[in-house]
Amino acid sequence: MQLSVLPYEERLTAPRSWWLISLLVGVSMALIVLPFGILPMLGGLVGGTAAAAVVASAYGSVRIRVVGGLLIAGEAKIPVTALGDVEILDAEEALAWRTHRADPRCFMLLRAYVPGALRVKITDPDDPTPYALLSTREPKRLAEALQAAKAAA
Repeated sequence: MQLSVLPYEERLTAPRSWWLISLLVGVSMALIVLPFGILPMLGGLVGGTAAAAVVASAYGSVRIRVVGGLLIAGEAKIPVTALGDVEILDAEEALAWRTHRADPRCFMLLRAYVPGALRVKITDPDDPTPYALLSTREPKRLAEALQAAKAAA
């Protein structure tokens, strides 16, 4: 396998507001256990904040990469030779493909806080998946990396 000409890697990190929400979850936990005393309140603050931060971090740790002739999106690994046309979607089109235009057989890696997306047709006749719909902050750059990887393959 060859490395792609334009390597691409993107982490779909959670927005900053989610970290504030993690702190508010901790404050809520502290208020819930406040009747039991100061130490349980501090434990609730630290524990609630930590638990919410772990959830936000895990949800925002998903990556999209083009490397070694593969499109790696989360747990999916798709050879670039099995990919067809690439369509860059703005926020409105991405919403349509997430909802009423969606094919239940498609592969979706979506994050609601990322408005743009890329729709990539899957041309492998042995794969029933018609396309992959990927949330991305840089759809043009991802499309270019996929095209370069297909040309190099």
